[in-house]
Amino acid sequence: MSYASFLRANSRWLAAGFLLTTFSGFGQTFYISLSSGHLRQEFGLSHGDFGLLYMIATLGSAVCLPWVGRSVDAFPVQRVAFVVMLALTGLCVAMANVSSVWMLFFVIFGLRLSGQGMMTHTSMTAMGRWFSAQRGRAVSIASLGFPASESCFPALFVLTSGLLGWRMSWAAAAALVFLFALPVALWLLKQDRQPKSLDGDGQKAAGRQWTRREALLDPVFWGVSAGVLAPPFIGTAILFNQVYLVDLRGWSLELFAAAFVVMAMVAILSSLTLGVLIDRFSARGVLPFMLLPLTLACIVLANVHIEAAAFIFMALLGISNGFTATLGGALWPELYGTRHIGAIRSVAFAMMVFASAAGPGLIGVLIDLQVSYDSQLMGMSGYCALVTGLLFLTSRIAERRGHRT
Repeated sequence: MSYASFLRANSRWLAAGFLLTTFSGFGQTFYISLSSGHLRQEFGLSHGDFGLLYMIATLGSAVCLPWVGRSVDAFPVQRVAFVVMLALTGLCVAMANVSSVWMLFFVIFGLRLSGQGMMTHTSMTAMGRWFSAQRGRAVSIASLGFPASESCFPALFVLTSGLLGWRMSWAAAAALVFLFALPVALWLLKQDRQPKSLDGDGQKAAGRQWTRREALLDPVFWGVSAGVLAPPFIGTAILFNQVYLVDLRGWSLELFAAAFVVMAMVAILSSLTLGVLIDRFSARGVLPFMLLPLTLACIVLANVHIEAAAFIFMALLGISNGFTATLGGALWPELYGTRHIGAIRSVAFAMMVFASAAGPGLIGVLIDLQVSYDSQLMGMSGYCALVTGLLFLTSRIAERRGHRT
């Protein structure tokens, strides 16, 4: 099946997956952090206070995700998407009206659970369940929502907050979800996808269907997790502390902000490319290479201090982000089947959320202890190189045991 034919035949469901990942942006760190200065000033919070509150709220959402995430196995995708998007709307309204530190904590917890957590989880689980022969392409297209939101939503926040104030930016976000994203998603998901022989999905649906308990007892699950957790831990830690990095290098914030565009563009290209590679060689086949771009990114950032390094680093990080989003969506159903994929993937995604919360906190402590930032970056690259060897071994074990869906 050609790429064009695949897009035409499945545009409805691919658009739904893209829409869910795009509007998950309102619960992602890059968007919430845009309000951090206003929130700290309004409630008298230091950088450390806000960072700790944010970390605990995110960890709380990670703890809840394995239980909430099972709903994708029990209910139709349309119903889950409706509840999650309605919750996200309400939480954006709550952020626009936040009046205390305790309320802020619960609002951030909800935004992280509904936005970053369930919006992404629902999209990726649906792509993994609905597609098999073309799963890599489907996941890569749905994953384009991440760079789309990173490119558009910050500009929307700056424009709205400049005209009407930061609280109205969250009110605008709520209106955008409720009046546009929610009705469009419900219309797109009105018809559930049934695999068709045209794309070969009907021929690949058989195989062992692992339960979550069986998957958690499988060493392959933990080998893969060691690699999957590195990008959210390292990427979020570096970007969360970007002001420190810019000051350390003597760069400008405008320069680093411009590099985000490079990251988004490269993430799109890498995601689409990896989708094709997964369909040709399988997710297991490309698994061992997933951390190589991130390894190089950390090495460059640690050893090259000229301004061009910001763009090289962000380009490599974009490759890593594209790989992680696409591979994560395709790998788990390939390894463990689709029947319980919501429950299995919710655990894996919860650990990724945990890693994204722990990274900024740990790096912040090391910075306070005056540990060299370059040494920290080289340590991150060393971890990636070490786990790459583990991923090669894990991939071989998975191939030998013949995990199939």
